[in-house]
Amino acid sequence: MSLKNDSFPSSAAFDAINNALKSDDGERKDAVKKGNAVFAFTLKNASGETESWYIDLKDKGEVAKGGAPVGKKADVTLSLSDEDFGKLVAGKTQAQRLFMSGKLKVKGDIMKATKMEPILKKAQTAQPKL
Repeated sequence: MSLKNDSFPSSAAFDAINNALKSDDGERKDAVKKGNAVFAFTLKNASGETESWYIDLKDKGEVAKGGAPVGKKADVTLSLSDEDFGKLVAGKTQAQRLFMSGKLKVKGDIMKATKMEPILKKAQTAQPKL
């Protein structure tokens, strides 16, 4: 099942990350070991609609729609525009730059958020440039 939402063009990155995690068991285990958290993303598109996805790097090493796995909560929630998420995943901007300019809001454990960058790089290598 695709995680992409056509109203959020950059959401294709969640499929790329999920495919990267599922394709190599060693990579998935390594990502869970390094991440050790549930990362939630709330994106806002140009129409003002919002949608959420999460990357579970605490237990399963999977990506799904919603704020967190059933019965759990996210360790950190990153809120940003769909456009900025697309730039972040494509490597055209850095999370720190978005955060400092107020375009990226972080709720929860901000130190865990710093562990997200290598995971987003998996999407860069797994898909064509956005």
